[in-house]
Amino acid sequence: MEFKIFLTLLAVLVAQSEARKFTKCDVVPILWREGFPLAEISDWLCLIQSESAFNSSAIGGPNSNGSFDYGLFQINENYWCKVGQAGNDCNIDCNDLLDDDLTDDLKCVKKIYARHGFSAWNGWKKWCQGTLPTYRECMPCRAP
Repeated sequence: MEFKIFLTLLAVLVAQSEARKFTKCDVVPILWREGFPLAEISDWLCLIQSESAFNSSAIGGPNSNGSFDYGLFQINENYWCKVGQAGNDCNIDCNDLLDDDLTDDLKCVKKIYARHGFSAWNGWKKWCQGTLPTYRECMPCRAP
């Protein structure tokens, strides 16, 4: 367990140089370009806010099973990524989820969503069922 914590701390230090605190107006066009439906963008914004506060270097945990969650979408290491090497269902190194390049994150998120919907994320279940944020101010002239 101590070695796992050491690896996690090392990953945080490395990722800090590439990490980014996004805003919802940063994320909206990225989601749109990656094919996320307009009808779901508010759900994704709420999910990101509740899971990582738009911080791409966020590491959550330890969870009750000792696992950690990584990145903007808080992707869990027990199921979707593996620390230190590509692995698990998304075949990705969890540390790669801590930078500001969301390409790999979004590929994994699409897989998670296809299997479980938004209910895969506790933050969405707790905070996002009902009132959702708007994103119209991010697109002053037109919808994305």
